[in-house]
Amino acid sequence: MTADPRPVRIGIQIQPQHAQYPAIRAAAARAEEMGADIAFNWDHFYPLYGDPEGLHFEAWTMLAAWAEATSRIEIGALVSCNSYRNPELLADMARTVDHVSAHDTGTGRLVLGIGSGWFEKDYDEYGYEFGTAGGRLNKLRDDLPRIESRLAKLNPAPTRHIPVLIGGGGEQKTLRIVAKHADIWHSFGDVETFTRKSGILDERCAEIGRDPLEIERSVGIEPKDGMETADALHAAGGRLFTVGVGGPDYDMGFLADVIAWRDAKNA
Repeated sequence: MTADPRPVRIGIQIQPQHAQYPAIRAAAARAEEMGADIAFNWDHFYPLYGDPEGLHFEAWTMLAAWAEATSRIEIGALVSCNSYRNPELLADMARTVDHVSAHDTGTGRLVLGIGSGWFEKDYDEYGYEFGTAGGRLNKLRDDLPRIESRLAKLNPAPTRHIPVLIGGGGEQKTLRIVAKHADIWHSFGDVETFTRKSGILDERCAEIGRDPLEIERSVGIEPKDGMETADALHAAGGRLFTVGVGGPDYDMGFLADVIAWRDAKNA
């Protein structure tokens, strides 16, 4: 694939666990002040680590609050679970948060992150059918056209094309869904895995006649990875790099490092 001409962007996933909301809100405001490009939360109902019954908040009501509490930074869930909401409802929620986030400029800031779901405790505790991984992916495949159709019907329409971010790396199903529907692909794994799966995504795009450069490549990075790993991921086509921070403290030290790295890359 031809080198992606996009600039590097930096995201932060502010995990909505083990903290009261004022600390979460302050973290989102701080990320914006520091110059991060996107602030994500996640779409779960219980903590993913630490005390499994610890403090936790719901994703989409929080995104609406972030839309009012911020003015520049993009916002989204990394990622929404497709199983938890009717697809037409999710489209309307996304359109509404898009408008709420447009209060300063008239252009919305929502990124619609979505995936097929995997955290079985969420399903069991909230009464959703867990089913199989394949079945959940098939549902995501079938629901994305419904989301797109509803977005096209809503009045008022979204303020812009709401970017769709799809997370996951399954080669037979997920990457085909990404090739057809995503503006951003969020991946997991080391440099070798990212490079291989990115190449497979290029192949899936070729199968349907889509330019693979239309899809921004996103990847999570951690302090243990260091900037050498970030450099290698960038060389392999990564353009959106996301740092995860957890409550109650929300340490922004590594975010500052990757923002400085971004600025050097984009200079």
